[in-house]
Amino acid sequence: MATKLYSVLLIEEARKDFRRLDRGRQVQVAKLLKQLESNPYKGEHLGNRAGIDLTGYYKLYADKKKIRIVYTVLETAIVVKVIAIGPRKEMIVYYEAIRRLHKGKQVKKK
Repeated sequence: MATKLYSVLLIEEARKDFRRLDRGRQVQVAKLLKQLESNPYKGEHLGNRAGIDLTGYYKLYADKKKIRIVYTVLETAIVVKVIAIGPRKEMIVYYEAIRRLHKGKQVKKK
């Protein structure tokens, strides 16, 4: 059994994202979030692609890569901070993550 080292914190919008998922996807996402407690760098690095700069953030896949979890690791607080959970389709989850990070500032889609 893995030792819990990190706390996983979902920002309020990410909690809403989670609640909007159907039950099956919630179970899958919850398992991945649990894994982040002992392995916060499990996800793939995000960068600056398609005009969306998420450098320093990570992504995890759920539901056969249909759902993404976007998060960052706050080493000083030993916290995994989840920014967004949602579909990859048309980069929706990434646009939502960057919008949340910029606190509602207009983000242009390319």
